[in-house]
Amino acid sequence: MKKRITPNGRKIRGQPRLIGRYIVTDPAICHGKPTFRGTRVLVSHVLEQVAEGISWDAIVSEWRGSINKEAIAEAVRLANRAFLDHANEYTAPEYVLERVAA
Repeated sequence: MKKRITPNGRKIRGQPRLIGRYIVTDPAICHGKPTFRGTRVLVSHVLEQVAEGISWDAIVSEWRGSINKEAIAEAVRLANRAFLDHANEYTAPEYVLERVAA
């Protein structure tokens, strides 16, 4: 296996992982944060744009076509699945509703 070295000579730990058809993590790219395959476009940046209500066509255009609508859809699906799988971990106690007697 080929050694992976950063430009400053440090050894890169871990291997790239394909999370979906369009999304990867690679310790050598963007500190291992999820990006769209073949780019340095962070998935979190695109999800933030979706959350702000920016149209998918505008997002694709802004990234100059380096991502497509199918990639955005995959990011949304994976974010949804992660949310459903981990929602209880993010519920602050002060936001837990109490039942009111009728």
